[in-house]
Amino acid sequence: MKRILSAALCLIAFASALAGAQTTKITTEYLMTLYAPLDTPQKIDNSLTIYNVVPGGWVKGPKINGTLIAPAADWIRIMPDGNLRQDVRLTIKTDEGALIYVTYNGIISRSKEVGKRIASGGVLTSADEYFLMAPTMETSAKAYVWLNRVQCVGKMVEVKTGGNSFVKYDIFIVH
Repeated sequence: MKRILSAALCLIAFASALAGAQTTKITTEYLMTLYAPLDTPQKIDNSLTIYNVVPGGWVKGPKINGTLIAPAADWIRIMPDGNLRQDVRLTIKTDEGALIYVTYNGIISRSKEVGKRIASGGVLTSADEYFLMAPTMETSAKAYVWLNRVQCVGKMVEVKTGGNSFVKYDIFIVH
């Protein structure tokens, strides 16, 4: 009886250990680079700033190329811990004329030193801060309808505020 009980306890312990083990893997596929030139920010209050995208934005990639068209904007909210949350809406007009609506949320985490650098007009790269976003897309264009069923992730390549502000991301499909 003790052996059966010991064996049962060992099986339970083994099953519990497996329950916490990784059971799947995420891979990504490069979709495109997105470049958005930004207008002078609209500071709504101490926690919310809006950046409108100005003409000249683009996307380039192996499966999609086009320009950003109005309306497009980036709402940045300062969280109580000082990190930033973004809420973005934009439209891509592909080189073929298809319209693709893009929306994403993201998190930006930077040190005070890095915050001072960007506030004074410095260009930041992905090595300077944690800046990730999770886009989804919507379109009725037959050539791009597959975008309706994928989740993407993006990472900031470069960002600058002040004169000639912009943000640039590399965006990937998650598999």
